[in-house]
Amino acid sequence: MILLDTNYLIRSLIPETQEAQRIINWVQMDEVLCTSGVAWYEFLCGPVDDEGIIVVYSLLEERVLPFTADQSAEAARLFNESGRKRNLRVDAMIAAASIINNTKLATENITDFTSFVPMGLQLI
Repeated sequence: MILLDTNYLIRSLIPETQEAQRIINWVQMDEVLCTSGVAWYEFLCGPVDDEGIIVVYSLLEERVLPFTADQSAEAARLFNESGRKRNLRVDAMIAAASIINNTKLATENITDFTSFVPMGLQLI
């Protein structure tokens, strides 16, 4: 399973982007796609219209993973062990969702997530 970060959700709506092409390839390879409730929240903050929301929700086949207590604990661990950098708080939550759900994370913000790789995050 591949968990899509917010930038993948946004760019999935723009056909000529590299992210949209990767998503098409993954779907053709029968990869299961999902996102975290946190990334979904960021996506809904927009700018995105109702049609875009419907398209992306359909693409995910409604797989938006809720943010749970175990993910909260994992996010806190990631945040604390990576140096408590304020700009990584939300990224730690998305990384925790990926780790707890044993997915690979698709993101274009590789730099923001690399510090979580030694702690169990798998990037694709």
